[in-house]
Amino acid sequence: MAPAAAHTLIAHFRDTDTTPRDYCHIFTGDLGKLGENIMRDLLANANYHLDSSYSDCGRLIYAKNQNQYQGGSGCGCSAVCLNGFILDKLRKGDYKKVLFVATGALLSPISSFQGNTIPGIAHAIVIEGGS
Repeated sequence: MAPAAAHTLIAHFRDTDTTPRDYCHIFTGDLGKLGENIMRDLLANANYHLDSSYSDCGRLIYAKNQNQYQGGSGCGCSAVCLNGFILDKLRKGDYKKVLFVATGALLSPISSFQGNTIPGIAHAIVIEGGS
């Protein structure tokens, strides 16, 4: 999923002539610790650098002292963080403009049994809070 998220972010930045600094915060759905590092490297190779205004929902739903490395379900992590945390911060005015990249895997038992890879997918939306 990290390559899909990186590809979507790079395409978004190029298509909209924006950079990570144009957003209060950037969220991905569920890359976990390893996927987050891979995505950061892929973005850095394209000359886009993420700072502390980036978070992965798969890491946010866990306490810092929990032993988790790959997050949880992409759709579950995305939904929980968007509806339980991000939208609240937008309503309160803590965030003005957020780039939200939901990530997931296109799992198919048939392709898995045939030894095929599991494709990742990522969709980006920009959410802006009221003034």
